[in-house]
Amino acid sequence: MFSILIPTFNNLEYLKLCISSLEKNSKYTHQIIPHVNIGDDGTLNYLKEKNIEYSYTTYNSGICKGINMASKLSKFDYILYAHDDFYFCPNWDEILVDEVNKIGHNNFYLSGTMMNNGQIAFNCGESPNNFNEKKFLEEYENHNLYDFQGTTWAPMLVHKELWEKVGGFSEEFFPGTGSDPDFNMKLWNQGVRIFKGINNCKVYHFGSIVLRKKINKIYNNPNYGSKGAKLFLLKWGITIKFFKKYYLQSNTKYEKALVKPVYTLSFILNYLICKLNYLYLKLFYDKQLLKKS
Repeated sequence: MFSILIPTFNNLEYLKLCISSLEKNSKYTHQIIPHVNIGDDGTLNYLKEKNIEYSYTTYNSGICKGINMASKLSKFDYILYAHDDFYFCPNWDEILVDEVNKIGHNNFYLSGTMMNNGQIAFNCGESPNNFNEKKFLEEYENHNLYDFQGTTWAPMLVHKELWEKVGGFSEEFFPGTGSDPDFNMKLWNQGVRIFKGINNCKVYHFGSIVLRKKINKIYNNPNYGSKGAKLFLLKWGITIKFFKKYYLQSNTKYEKALVKPVYTLSFILNYLICKLNYLYLKLFYDKQLLKKS
């Protein structure tokens, strides 16, 4: 049904719980494909014992390269990108399949809703060691948001043909920050206008940051954002914030497919600010960023 791509970096206990939730709470049979970064904590042995396919690097390849490698092993028509620190709620996949069937075509980007560290506040534990699975399963349906517009969040689902058409994730966004809106921008340029977050498709998100360790802090200038934000601005000429607000209309209630943004006074003023920031980065950061990418 889905090829589920999961990057992991010596995060075995989280990965075990994630895979366990997929095995227990999925209606359909899916292909689970982790990308293992290093994996010397027992991850490789665990996956071999479970007979689970995986891609592998002996170093931390980051999210983008790892997921692109894992996608080469995909056998199904739909690719679902997930994190290793997710716990999937019951029938999460049936909810997505129903949504795909309602849409009736393959030009979409769908995602689930994250609980705890995400859109819905609902604490059932900070790690697999103290996760209250019973509480989560008994109460998760009582904590809701709404179907929301403009998502750039995992877990996300796209058709494999669309994934391959845009080349998957852009690997210059190592270790991963900025790669989600970049992927959305690539889809936008292919004519995709359905960017929808599904309230009923929930995952518990612990909020692990293992793939983001050792980020070079030179690029975290508070005035101009993270390295990923800078790369996005240099690549597309607008900021992530601008893209999400005026193109994706992020975090508003989902009503219908998106259309091109309206050129209001607010749009024009903020667009000009984007261009000024772009020129500043082009002058002072461009060579550094490209060298470090």
